[in-house]
Order: sequence, then C-alpha cells, then structure tokens
Amino acid sequence: MGKILVTGGLGFIGSHTVVELQNEGFDVVIIDDLSNSSIDVLDGITSITKITPIFENFDLKDKPKVQAFFKVHQDIVGVIHFAASKAVGESVEKPLLYYENNINPLIYILQELQKLEASNFIFSSSCTVYGQADDLPITENAPIKKAESPYGNTKQIGEEIIKDTCLVSPNLNAIALRYFNPIGAHESTKIGELPIGVPQNLVPFITQTAIGIREQLSVFGDDYPTPDGTCIRDYIHVVDLAKAHVVALQRLINKTNTLNYETFNVGTGTGSSVLEVIKSFERVSGQKLNYKIANRRAGDIISAYADTTKANDELGWKAELTLDDAMSSAWKWEQQIKKNN
Repeated sequence: MGKILVTGGLGFIGSHTVVELQNEGFDVVIIDDLSNSSIDVLDGITSITKITPIFENFDLKDKPKVQAFFKVHQDIVGVIHFAASKAVGESVEKPLLYYENNINPLIYILQELQKLEASNFIFSSSCTVYGQADDLPITENAPIKKAESPYGNTKQIGEEIIKDTCLVSPNLNAIALRYFNPIGAHESTKIGELPIGVPQNLVPFITQTAIGIREQLSVFGDDYPTPDGTCIRDYIHVVDLAKAHVVALQRLINKTNTLNYETFNVGTGTGSSVLEVIKSFERVSGQKLNYKIANRRAGDIISAYADTTKANDELGWKAELTLDDAMSSAWKWEQQIKKNN
C-alpha cells in the first residue's frame, strides 16, 4: 500500500489521524519536532492501535533534513501535512514566526513531491481562510477575504502555493481540508488535546478550569450580533475530522477525483456559541464552570459554520459525533491527564 507521511503526527489532529490511518491498514511515518507535542503521544497511538508508527524527530524548516528524509523513504505514496503553528492570537503578536513555520516546510515538502512519479498531498487548512463570511453557512465557493490574522494568512498562502504547484505538476494530486473547530479526544482517553502552557483554544481552557488548573475562563465578548452575544463556531469532534483525512486520502490514491487540486470544508454544519459550549460541558460533566465575560479579542470573527454538502456528497463523509460527545470525551481526557500526573 505504500507509506503515508504525517507531519505533526504527534499533535492533536495529527495523532487522531494516525490512529484512523492505522485502523484502515496504512503504514504511517511521523515527522514531529515536539515543539508543540509530546513523545508520550506515540505511546498513546501504539496503545490504541497496537502498532508503533515510524517516528522521526526533526524540524521541517531544515531543508537538507527534509531532502534526506525523502531519499530514505522513497515508498511514500501520500503526505498529510499538519505541522504548523496554530494560535490565532499568538500569530498577531509573532507574525514572522508564523510565516517561517507555516510556509517554508510546505515548500520544502512540495519540492520533494514534485520529484516523484506520483504523489498525493493533503493540506491541513482552516476556515480562517474565509475571514468573516458574507453568507452562512460557508460553502467552498465563498470568497477568500483578507485574513484576520497572520495565522489565517498562512493558510491562504499555503493553499495558493499548493494550487500553483498542482497547475504545473500533473503528478501531484492535492486536497486542502478547511477545518472548522476541532475539539474532543479519543474515546480510549489515550490521546487528546494537550496544549503546552496556557491553552489558546476554548475547550481545553474549559476543562482545565473545571479541573482546577486555571482559576477562571474568560469569554471574549458578549456584545456580538449573535443570539446570546458570544461568538459562534462550528465545533467538530477530532475523531470525525481524522476520518475525513482518511477518506480524502483514499480519494487521491484511488484517483476518484477529476481535478488534481480540490478544497473541502470539514465541519458539522451547525454553529454553537461560546455559551452553548459551556452549557454542553456543564451538562455532560455535572460541573459548574467559573467563567467571566471579558473584552473582545483581536482577530476573532463573529460567526463561522460550514456548509458540508460537498464533503458529504463527494467524499461520502459526514460528521457523526455531537457537541455533547466531544465535550464528554474532552472532560474524560482532562481527568485522565490529572490521574496520570
């Protein structure tokens, strides 16, 4: 079947995708520099699947190492590229870090894939490419607006680089998956979201507050033009998202796509406000959450949720797990981390 390279494969989405790939019989090679992940995740993957993927620890910004890797692993038939810096707020403060981390490795990998007879590439993109969309739910045909943050801009630029490369590389087959907001954890509680330092995302901040690591959760703004005044996002269970990568990869390998570059939204199709997420957590955990309303945060858009018709119809993929499922799994994962520490 050939090997699948998963960059950032010990990260949150990457690790869950490695599990689903191995469940489907793929051989996986992971590259991760452990800058935003832990080597313990490898044990979690092995514990779930009973297979230890090949693991290489290096920084993809090191071009000679990327070249050397592809010389050794010439039987790679697909790449799923997760490795990137991913915090919207941090990207506003450190734009150059984000451009360097998120653009250079992409270019180096594509340069290697261009040398192969046939290659399949899946890019971890984001709904941030749409900015504040004019119409909801957001379809793949929505205009790509000026990004609200350097992070969002790196995803827009990344997509353009891949599209331009595909135009001149008939051997390269690529899909950009535009994720909405991944949350939750594997039902085994062996892997989940493991933020280093203070979480930048809502759900780990909720679970860390509930378990006592954080004193209080700040809800950034309650004066948005939404039913309860808080921002609305499309929260997708990470296991559903991981499965979308597997079906997208199968589409490329089986050549069921007619274009060599495609984009798909990956979400649930339903928007949930910050307060609805908090209520879901309180419902499934039985915990009362300590939160306060704070000022709006730079770079945040009001509302974003997906139209998933294209992924449903063309990939045959649909999100199956609910917000409550995701919040319940995230809480069990947080409790497991505490138990292990």
